[in-house]
Amino acid sequence: MWKNPQRTFTAIGYCEGISFLVLLGIAMPLKYFAGLPEVVLVVGWIHGVLWILYMLAASRCRFAYKWRFRTFLGAGLASVLPFGPFVFDWWLRRTGTAPIADELAAEETRI
Repeated sequence: MWKNPQRTFTAIGYCEGISFLVLLGIAMPLKYFAGLPEVVLVVGWIHGVLWILYMLAASRCRFAYKWRFRTFLGAGLASVLPFGPFVFDWWLRRTGTAPIADELAAEETRI
């Protein structure tokens, strides 16, 4: 997985998106309604690390697949919106910006 920039980006994107939803939907309500601010501290820290990894993976894809700068900016925008990484991954596949699975498999056999 780590050898393939697109698979890495997708995997980290899904983890980052899930962590953001957990932060907004579980940790924040626990902080304000149950008086547990430490939950936000832990989940927020995990989400922050995943966000940095997401942007690094997006940078790697930008150079590996020659993404336009606005595609890279789209990845950045998606990272701060709820459900953004999921929609952005769908958009990459739909527009053909992401390599097709057959190309990825051929690439892995060459490595």
